[in-house]
Amino acid sequence: MQTLRVQALQELKNKVPKSTNIHLGKTPNSIFGEDVFGEVQLRDKLSPKAFKAFKRAVETGANLDLEIADQIANAMKEWSLSKDATHFTHWFQPLTGLTAEKHDSFMSFDYHHTIKLHFTGKQLIKGEPDASSFPSGGIRSTFEARGYTAWDMESPSFIRSGANGSFLCIPSAFASWTGESLDMKTPLLRSNEALSKASVRVLHLLGDVKVTHCSSYLGVEQEFFVIDRGFFLARPDLIACGRTVLGAQPSKGQQMEDHYFGALDRRILAFLQDVEWKLWKLAVPTTTRHNEVAPSQYELAPIFQGMSVACDHNMLTMEVLKETAREHDLACLLHEKPFAGVNGSGKHNNWSIGTDTGVNLMDPGQTPAENVRFVVFLTAVVRAVSLHGDLLRAAIAVPGNDHRLGANEAPPAIVSIFLGDQLAEVVDQLAGESTNSNNGNTSHVKPVLELGVNSLPTLPKDASDRNRTSSFAFTGNKFEFRAVGSSQSCARPAMVVNSIMAESLHYVADELEKEFEKTVDKKLAISNVVSRILKEHKRVIFNGNGYSDEWRQEADKRGLWNLRTLPEAVYQMNSEKNIKLFERVNVLSKTELEVQQHTLYEIYNKTIAIESDSLLTMASSHILPAAMEFKHKISKSVDVKEASQLKYLDSVNKLVSKLIDCIDNQKVIQEAAKSKFSEEEIHEQSVCYRGKVMDAMTETRSVCDQLEKIVDDKLWPFPKYSEMLFLK
Repeated sequence: MQTLRVQALQELKNKVPKSTNIHLGKTPNSIFGEDVFGEVQLRDKLSPKAFKAFKRAVETGANLDLEIADQIANAMKEWSLSKDATHFTHWFQPLTGLTAEKHDSFMSFDYHHTIKLHFTGKQLIKGEPDASSFPSGGIRSTFEARGYTAWDMESPSFIRSGANGSFLCIPSAFASWTGESLDMKTPLLRSNEALSKASVRVLHLLGDVKVTHCSSYLGVEQEFFVIDRGFFLARPDLIACGRTVLGAQPSKGQQMEDHYFGALDRRILAFLQDVEWKLWKLAVPTTTRHNEVAPSQYELAPIFQGMSVACDHNMLTMEVLKETAREHDLACLLHEKPFAGVNGSGKHNNWSIGTDTGVNLMDPGQTPAENVRFVVFLTAVVRAVSLHGDLLRAAIAVPGNDHRLGANEAPPAIVSIFLGDQLAEVVDQLAGESTNSNNGNTSHVKPVLELGVNSLPTLPKDASDRNRTSSFAFTGNKFEFRAVGSSQSCARPAMVVNSIMAESLHYVADELEKEFEKTVDKKLAISNVVSRILKEHKRVIFNGNGYSDEWRQEADKRGLWNLRTLPEAVYQMNSEKNIKLFERVNVLSKTELEVQQHTLYEIYNKTIAIESDSLLTMASSHILPAAMEFKHKISKSVDVKEASQLKYLDSVNKLVSKLIDCIDNQKVIQEAAKSKFSEEEIHEQSVCYRGKVMDAMTETRSVCDQLEKIVDDKLWPFPKYSEMLFLK
């Protein structure tokens, strides 16, 4: 019987790049945003008074008058119908880290059973999906099913199309009947407001009273793997887990360094071009595509956007990647480590803060006042990361990231800040701890920026290299949070960054107010605050090799967090320090934080259980029979007079026996992990999965991978790394 692996290899030779002709007669600017109903469309459809009321509601959080909501809903409906839409959905992001949608038709019936098409303001503003089957961290019982979705007015609605029609997606928040957030978006929106209030407060203290609102911005570099769909369907682990739980290393991986920025394969290029046209129609401003370091690994990146929209667009990007890959008979793998031995995939979050007057607060400016402002906000960042490295590590705690962090261009679990040598030297001077051997001579520095404060030194601009081993790196006018996992939502990491920054800015503001009471010399007061905070928290700045043993030892001496595993990181989430932080900035209540923590444990435990089950099934029902058949074949053909042949047969026998032992051992350990712990011992269960279960999986995989290298290739049931990574 022909195996799926053989079938996939045979079919591969007939596959060619697919042309969808989606671009014919069009230019990117002509179709950009054509499937989006946002502010531009509202301004066109609504009266000036109604549009002004909508903008006021968005900017101030005021309630939207129901009459205005009805006008907006009707305009959305008419636009959607023109796009062949028949249904609408509140598109939300539960704690699964994915998106969710329940479709409702625009149709209604009157007493005479006559069909009418309508969409009201009430339907637009609020939905009522069943909340019982979404993660709730144990705060909701199955019979307590009520939940609410609420329209996020900041993020534009959009059309998604299928083979036989379209539907309107309304970006929404999701909460329980009792008011707790059960999604990724609600805490993110709260964190935006918290960051805005704190930033405005500091700016006003620095003399910039024109600013009334600040926003966080995000640029997301999305990495992913793409393989032929035939190979994907022939791998039960990829189908169930998104990653390979076994697979021997090929003779060639990424060691030749020939894939990064290399010429795109024609099938892949056609696929990516199709993805881009679809994303442009959805107003996702993707601009960059290229081969990544590992074979079959790629990257797409957009330009910066407001935080909420950027997170929504990244979720859309992942959905479009997966859907379009299937249309091209490919499979897109978003897992952080789908293949062992080569680079994993991340989602680099480039974060900054902007004012409503058009200023990037993470960008050193052109005047002394602008650079004092930059130094103050930089100081707040340093303090935030120094105090809350545990939260930043927990923010990127998804199962796949444990396989990735600490190697292959992924940062380590220790969260530190990279500033570059010259900016780090400035920080040393600000903290009164300069070790500059040239006694303050900055002639070696590229263009410098004057701070206009006698006690503050000159500040280098864009004079740093990139450090790929740093988890939080300054890159000229933004910070790049490199540790975010490729499969996860950007919302939780962004929420955490915003929250710790808001808390830190309020602390800076408190200290400035105290200093201003002591002296009328504001420049001196600012200098004192900056110096004091940086002296206390510059421990988090590190510009060296984050992979080295020396850094781990040094980080321990500095008192930095080194939470190597997901259970360790998640355990710290609801510490007293972190509960106080989130409550102080009104982002998460204690209950909501515990929900997030419990959900992360739950998802992790279920993920490892599925991976273990997949490995056991593949090893027991596929690899062991293939190995036994191979052993039988060579035992019949071996020459008993030849010692070397008998030795070879004996080595095969030992591997087969060892595989049986490993399978039996893994079954026992896995069953204990499932049944031994109570619901209240979910942390202990996750530690067991991360330790004993994964150790047992490693042993089983090791034997399987050894067998793959010696079993007759014709008998091996699954596509190999050498095939999946290199054949298109």
